Amino acid sequence: MRHLSITYQDGLTQRARSLREHMVGQVYQQGLVEVAGKMDLSPSKLTEKLAGSDSGGKPRALTIDELERYIENGDVSPIHYLIEKYLTCPQAAHSEAIAQLAELAKALPALLERAGVKWP
Repeated sequence: MRHLSITYQDGLTQRARSLREHMVGQVYQQGLVEVAGKMDLSPSKLTEKLAGSDSGGKPRALTIDELERYIENGDVSPIHYLIEKYLTCPQAAHSEAIAQLAELAKALPALLERAGVKWP
């Protein structure tokens, strides 16, 4: 078994309710036309796939192959979204927060002194 350490931007699952919603935000942030071109899809087809249906309501899903093609073009955030959603546990997040607080507590006296704040 291998152990892998991954660094990613926290809070992906708080900003999007689903992987589809996350990807919609990412695609439009990067530019629909540019992303569609890299995925060898028309912008309208990519829009339908991200919406989950066409304008007539007929289902149009993003395939696993298309998801892989999207990731291959440089945005691994969908993987990070899934890791945050399914592979992190509340206890680990709590432990990480406590460790960060401990580091902050160590640095606080020096920061207060530099800021000129009198601390008892």
